[in-house]
Amino acid sequence: MKTLSLTTRISLLFAVAALLVLLVTAYILTQVVEAHFEELDRSELNGKLELIQNLLKHASSSKELDNLPQQLDDALIGHPGLAVVVTDAAGGIWFATSGANFPRALLHDCQTQSKGCAPGTLQQWKQAGISYRSMAVSIAAGGDKPYTVIVAQDIQDHEHFISKFGSVLAIAITLAAFVTAGLGWIVTRWGLFPLRQITGTVASISAERLSDRLPATGLPAELMPLAAAFNAMLARLDDSFRRLSEFSSNIAHELRTPISNLMTQTQVALSSARDKDEYKEILYSSLEEYERMAQMVGDMLYLAQADNGLLRPVPDKVNLANETQDLFDYFEAWAEARGVSLTLTGSVTAPGDRLMLRRALSNLISNAIRHTPHGQTVRVSLTGHGDKAIVTVENPGTDIPAEHLPRLFDRFYRIDPSRQRKGDGAGLGLAIVKSIVDAHGGAITVTSINQMTRFQLTLPSLAE
Repeated sequence: MKTLSLTTRISLLFAVAALLVLLVTAYILTQVVEAHFEELDRSELNGKLELIQNLLKHASSSKELDNLPQQLDDALIGHPGLAVVVTDAAGGIWFATSGANFPRALLHDCQTQSKGCAPGTLQQWKQAGISYRSMAVSIAAGGDKPYTVIVAQDIQDHEHFISKFGSVLAIAITLAAFVTAGLGWIVTRWGLFPLRQITGTVASISAERLSDRLPATGLPAELMPLAAAFNAMLARLDDSFRRLSEFSSNIAHELRTPISNLMTQTQVALSSARDKDEYKEILYSSLEEYERMAQMVGDMLYLAQADNGLLRPVPDKVNLANETQDLFDYFEAWAEARGVSLTLTGSVTAPGDRLMLRRALSNLISNAIRHTPHGQTVRVSLTGHGDKAIVTVENPGTDIPAEHLPRLFDRFYRIDPSRQRKGDGAGLGLAIVKSIVDAHGGAITVTSINQMTRFQLTLPSLAE
């Protein structure tokens, strides 16, 4: 089933709402018109009853009563549609105008002054297909003889007018509903024009145009949050796409170098006959390249696990001072060869996976040793602050420009060629550190100022 467009939905809802309002208005108007005609009929019938009452009250003798029917005929001339019946105390019809064919039940009720025909009550009834409204009153005349006077008014003209009025009103309401729907469609389409502009802009955005943005001004207030949220999403996509492109390029670059080395070494080995020792030397060289690729692939798989939430630390109490000292022992020979000394201050225990935290500390310490000038010192300090364990790894050296600091933990990210050294690795170490810290519910920050670069890890701590 085809879904209605937003413009069509709003137009239909607008038309339905207008139709309901018009129907209620038509009902009220019809009731007002009917009440108006009823009031006119009541006034007309009251007037005729007062006339007949006056004539009957002034007839004090039998002779005057005998002349009264003629006076009534003369008084009622020129009132078409008006019917009058006067009954005496015995129930007989004493006077009746031409065509006054009242129902017997009505005559009986009015003579007995039942509830349905009480004085002043307006009754509506139909006789021979003609609708009437009537009123009745009891009068004493001619020696206190009781008479009942019933006056009825033909209301066919009123009913015809109301019927025609209702038909015209129904046609007007139907036309108004269609016109309202059409106007609603036009107005809605005009009102949704900014949304169509946004749709056009969004449709034109592609992988090559992720830098495009929706207009931040000139939009209706209701669409401003949508535009802001979409622009923020585009910014995130642009950044992610750029990082992914750089990541793919870096992977190709990092793999191309060892593969080229392996191909070159293999071609050299096959170019001429060599003795056993020469072949062994080539194989050892190839093994180093294989190990480098294996390490990079392992790091990438580790980060892929982190991206998918598969890094789940095994809960344990980790003495970070002991782990750091073990790493100092491991890196001691390399640090001495570079003329770098290592110092540790403080002690703290943190809950987490010992191997994962050891790997994070190893990456930070090796990174610090790699970038520390000859004769300088790498310092690691461990402190506890409330329910937090703080690990600080700092090394002297050239300041890292501030614009590079937010991206140091990106994969394969390197600052510039002047800071790259042979054997620096694939640029995944700091990304792995961040993934480990995130998996432990911690945070990592970096500052580089006054010839000192400082990495600070904040982890949950345990009381010593």
